[in-house]
Amino acid sequence: MALDLNHKSILVTGGTGSFGKKFVQAVFDKFPKVKRLVVFSRDELKQYEMSQVFPNSKYPAIRYFLGDVRDPERLKRACEGIDVIVHAAALKQVPAAEYNPMECIKTNIFGAENVINAALDCGVKDVVALSTDKAAAPINLYGATKLCSDKLFVAANNMKGSRDLRFSVVRYGNVIGSRGSVVPFFLQRRSSGVLPITHPDMTRFNISLDEGVDLVLYALEHAWGGEIFVPKIPSYKITEVARAIGPECRQEVVGIRPGEKLHEAMITETDALSTVELDKYYVILPFTPRWDVEEFITHFNGKRVPDGFYYDSANNHEWLSAEQIREEIRLHVDPEFAA
Repeated sequence: MALDLNHKSILVTGGTGSFGKKFVQAVFDKFPKVKRLVVFSRDELKQYEMSQVFPNSKYPAIRYFLGDVRDPERLKRACEGIDVIVHAAALKQVPAAEYNPMECIKTNIFGAENVINAALDCGVKDVVALSTDKAAAPINLYGATKLCSDKLFVAANNMKGSRDLRFSVVRYGNVIGSRGSVVPFFLQRRSSGVLPITHPDMTRFNISLDEGVDLVLYALEHAWGGEIFVPKIPSYKITEVARAIGPECRQEVVGIRPGEKLHEAMITETDALSTVELDKYYVILPFTPRWDVEEFITHFNGKRVPDGFYYDSANNHEWLSAEQIREEIRLHVDPEFAA
């Protein structure tokens, strides 16, 4: 049965972020009869600014709910009558997490547990949590907290009892143009004539916000509970991003920052032992699923990945050239962009 969010109540944690705004727009476009769409976040200014784009007068289903995922009582109150939770709230700046570790842990781990408990207590039907490529074999605190979060959401399926409830996770790479990412940073710096490159061999995965939203909707429609969904997406070299944005700029190698990888991974060799390949996605299955794995594979016409498989940004079949990156920027960041 196709996904239908009409007449459903949805809560988006971190709803004023880049993903949250794009997800809200997609829901209103695809499911105009959605019953209630709750934007849950802690920044009143961002909620005010978002309400100028999505005013209640035009979108009567929208609600702006001030709160923090660290506050279990407030979160539980926000989840009353909610059918679907999309958990996008996180502290995700790597240097900030290294400098303020407990703040990152409180939001990304304790906040995840609060979302799980609220879902269990309030009759929620589906929960999808956003992860990151940095959660695969993490070397920084942000990635480690997101790995913990992933484990919590996968294991939450073991605690649901007889509830009609599914928890799943989506894991993807850098979102082009998102706040704090390399594209807006290079766009800001290119007028100086110098673009700082951490390492000339550095690679990253690339995904658009639209593709991220599609992945969440796919998980809401198809999850059996406990899966980590991973999209098949292209990689880019950081030097190609610099060439795309500032072809006349000098590239200055400044060194890898603390907690940063040369290449990002989304599926490790160990993950691969329980990974299934579908048409557009990989699915990391839970080690202790509450359903039959072979039935799952047959249902989705999937196949197990081969021994020794791993999926990282350096060993990819698809790469973005400088011109393709320019087109991505025009499509998803700045329609007027010209190198």
